[in-house]
Parts: sequence; structure tokens; C-alpha cells
Amino acid sequence: MRCLKYFVALGISILFFIFLTCCDAGNSLKDYAGTPFSDEVYKKGVQAIPGKIQCEYYDFGGEGIAYHESDSSNSGSGKYNPADGSYLHEFRMNESVDISYTKSGDIDNNSYNMVDPEMNQLYIGWTSPDEWTKYTVDIKSSGRYRIGIMYTAHDKGKISISINDKDITGPLEIPSTFVLEDTLGWRQWHHWNYLDNIAEVDLEKGMQTLSLFTVATGQMNYDYLEFSIIK
Repeated sequence: MRCLKYFVALGISILFFIFLTCCDAGNSLKDYAGTPFSDEVYKKGVQAIPGKIQCEYYDFGGEGIAYHESDSSNSGSGKYNPADGSYLHEFRMNESVDISYTKSGDIDNNSYNMVDPEMNQLYIGWTSPDEWTKYTVDIKSSGRYRIGIMYTAHDKGKISISINDKDITGPLEIPSTFVLEDTLGWRQWHHWNYLDNIAEVDLEKGMQTLSLFTVATGQMNYDYLEFSIIK
């Protein structure tokens, strides 16, 4: 009888260990100190894949946890867009990730865009090499995914994407959106474009962390990444 109880207890322990191991395989959040972003406007928290990952909704957690920036000031919110009490001008202005938003008046809706963005859409800008942002994401289905990006780029740049702090793409070339025919000098590179297939990757179902890295050149603006399941 004692032997039977021993083997039953041993069997339960083994099953519990297998259960924990399987859970950890699809969930790397155990040792991650960041938390999903939400506020009075964006209340969803964790972003989902398949779907769009809005770049400005990087996690809470601060420098070295949820993002890395080359300086401590926000060049957009509260500065380029002066603090005036509005949501768009003051969005995350006390954090050092540089954020702005799309504007009408022939600024972000100009005729030289390859793809027109939504107006009043927040985005990450003023990027430099080695900067990154991290997101808690819920991958709904395991499978192969195609990645798209909505962006602008002063010069040809490079980005990479990591899942659970492991690089899954390597350096990805991002074409410049510079248009010489644009007669406004400051706007010659500020033209929005959407690339629908910068990479194809295999993802596992579960709660994961996703990181977007600026690898080379910088001076790119990131609106969103889009993950579409292939199979």
C-alpha cells in the first residue's frame, strides 16, 4: 500500500513538472518585470497576434526593461508637440521614448506618401541605432506569420524583431521614403509607406514578449507592425 501511494505521488509530481515545463515553453513572462501598457484611452492592455502591434503602446517598466533610448528626453511629446493638456501632445511625455502623431495640413497626409496613414495616429520617431521597445503580446495561434510595417525612413535603415529576447529575423532592410521631387526640404523623407512582407517567422501560441530593435541608420518612424498568419 505504501508503495502504491509512493508511485501515485511520484506520478502526480512528474505530471505537474511536465505541466509547468509546457507552460513555460509558451510563456517567457515569469522573469520579466515589464507590464502591458494601458491608459484612459487605450484600455486593452496586451496586444494580440495576429493583428497590429501599435508601436507607441510599448510596455510599462522604464529604461532597460521595456525600452532602451539613447538619451533621457522625449523629443516629441511635450517638446516638438508642446504640452498643452491634450492627449496627443502629452502622450507618455515623461518617458524617454520619442513619440509624435500624424497631422493633417499637408504634413502627414501629403501627396508624396506611398501609403496614407491615419490622422492623429501616435507613432515612435527620432530613432537611433541600438534603441528598442518591448511589448507583451498574446499569440493566439501557433504558425507561420508574415510581418508588415507602417513607417517612414530618412535613409535606408535596418531593424530586427525578437521574441522572448531571441532574435527571430536578423537585420531587416527598410527602404528609404525620401522623395526628391517633394519641394519642402524638411518633408522630403517624411513620407509614409507600408511594407507587407519584411519577414516570415514561426511563432508559438501563448503570452510572449516582442522587441523591436533599430539596428542601423535610425531616423525612422514606426507606426505599427502587422502580423498575418500564413498557415
